[in-house]
Amino acid sequence: MSTYLQNLQNGLFELFSNNSRVILLGEDVLDPYGGAFKVTAGLSTQFPNRVLTTPISEAGITGVAIGLALRGYIPIVEIMFGDFLTLCADQIINHATKFPNMYRDVTCPLIMRSPMGGGRGYGPTHSQSLEKMFLGIPELKLIAPSHYHQPGQTIQHIATQEINPVIFIEHKLLYRETLQLNSEALPLILKTDETGYQTAILRNYDVGIPDVCLIGYGGISRFLPELLKKLAAEEIRIIALLPESIDPVPIEMLAHFAAEAGRIVIAEESTEGFTWASGIASQLYENLWGKLHCPIKMVTSARCAIPTAIQQEADVLISSLNIENAILEVISWA
Repeated sequence: MSTYLQNLQNGLFELFSNNSRVILLGEDVLDPYGGAFKVTAGLSTQFPNRVLTTPISEAGITGVAIGLALRGYIPIVEIMFGDFLTLCADQIINHATKFPNMYRDVTCPLIMRSPMGGGRGYGPTHSQSLEKMFLGIPELKLIAPSHYHQPGQTIQHIATQEINPVIFIEHKLLYRETLQLNSEALPLILKTDETGYQTAILRNYDVGIPDVCLIGYGGISRFLPELLKKLAAEEIRIIALLPESIDPVPIEMLAHFAAEAGRIVIAEESTEGFTWASGIASQLYENLWGKLHCPIKMVTSARCAIPTAIQQEADVLISSLNIENAILEVISWA
């Protein structure tokens, strides 16, 4: 079984082989370096005219990519760290997403690949999860595969099916994780939801009704193998939902499974306040009012800058223990 990184690499190679309109732009993406996290390793050697290294100017890179998209190419931009999406915000929000609505017969199939998240001691400006800053933007989709998905297939789907901008979120700590597609301990179902993308559905039990529905995305998946096994040993039945598409969100599917449990925990690595989790909770309250046994519990990282020191960073970021405590809290409600 391949790792998240290998699967994504394979998906990019297949995409470049099958579609000559695909171009990749980014900083230090050429061999032998192959990108800061080595996702593009080998790509420039095989496709030298379609992998372009750029100056250190995220706004400039994005602007050029938008122009390529408008001219019929499918540009993939690698933003070295997700924190730097702030430098692309004007190009994404005020240009890429607007052009299809402002002009007739215009599409902008731009893909922004962006490593997000902490856990590697990279400090305050290289460890954030800033996806919540881009939620709710018209004509902009955010896709964040977990390691229960196949990110390589997902990026191919985006390149062939989407005609407007997509931010593709890759959590740094998933790159080396082995894809969990055939786990006997945690039965997995990948179900295409109403967004057209897949939601991974995990259970730590065989029969019965779940005690808690846990909802998360992307890097949250790395906590689940051990956490769900531990809770199973304590006879706490968990159904975990990991949608690839975090905006738009498959609220119908989430509500369907959450209603069965009646107790909901939503986890994400963004900082506390005005989060993806709060948006999902609001929609679930609207859909499930009267069916819930207790308030929805949201788990996030602390609302502060992320330290560089590993232990201090761990104290700030969301953890498996945070999620476990939230699950125990909602179970404690009568």
